[in-house]
Amino acid sequence: MDETGGCFQTNEVLEKYYLSTMYSLEFILGFTGNIIVVFGYIFCLKNWKSGNIYLFNLSLSDLLFLCTLPVLVNNYSRDQWTKQSILCHSNRFLLHANLYSSILFLTVISIDRYMLMKYPFRDHFLQTRKAALIVSVAVWVGVILELLPLIFFLETGMPANNCLDYASSGDPRKSLIYSMFLTVFSFLIPLVIMCSFGVKMVLFLKNRSEQLSSLLTLEKPLTLVVLTVVIFSLLFTPYHIMRNVRLATRIPALNIPNCTQEIINTIYIITRPIAFLNSAINPVFYFLMGDHFREMLMAKIRQLFSRLTATCK
Repeated sequence: MDETGGCFQTNEVLEKYYLSTMYSLEFILGFTGNIIVVFGYIFCLKNWKSGNIYLFNLSLSDLLFLCTLPVLVNNYSRDQWTKQSILCHSNRFLLHANLYSSILFLTVISIDRYMLMKYPFRDHFLQTRKAALIVSVAVWVGVILELLPLIFFLETGMPANNCLDYASSGDPRKSLIYSMFLTVFSFLIPLVIMCSFGVKMVLFLKNRSEQLSSLLTLEKPLTLVVLTVVIFSLLFTPYHIMRNVRLATRIPALNIPNCTQEIINTIYIITRPIAFLNSAINPVFYFLMGDHFREMLMAKIRQLFSRLTATCK
């Protein structure tokens, strides 16, 4: 009993201090970065291309999730969840919606970057704004439809004044089946697609390098390809593994000791904010991937600063 109580107390401390701290940092960094990106695209970008549409939707997805973090931080830090039936379910839904919409948009962006390399004059129909809008709408609709069952799995097993994570609530057997479905179709398959197009881009760049006297022009896009796949894998893989392990250990028929369950839950808790670091990291890709966004944004800021200075005089 004492051992189990110690494990449980460790998880309470992690939720109160680790989760609240990590989510606070993610909110500060992510909200600032994504707000800059959203307003930068709205006020600075005149000629929208397919990649811009995907990146803009990725930023909106991040902002939607980031707006829920203050509620999470407040309740984790106070060990209390008020009006949990509304805020808890909406928060968990938005959290997973951001996770899987981000994964899909990052996958689509990797395809778009490959298409841009292969068709630099944007003469392929997939590079049109109309196609990008259709794909973006399809991503949002698909994510919402696949996450509707999540509301059902969150309905049961919630104690008063608490908001359990998806992997800690409901019937673990049914939840594990649904979690595996999300893992395969919303994470593993997009990961395979992203890796395959990453390989295609690497091969394409190597073929290009044979025709050029210098590799410097290929260094940046090649770095972006590798960086995108590595970050994608490092952030999302531990979370999906531990979510499924956490659900499996909760199945009564397996007779997993309580403290073992809590140790696994501890590792799972650690992976949760790591998975959502993507919301804070994603704005970096807006500055690195395409259309001179950084220069365009800085030019707009200088223009506004000049107007402000002239007005003050």
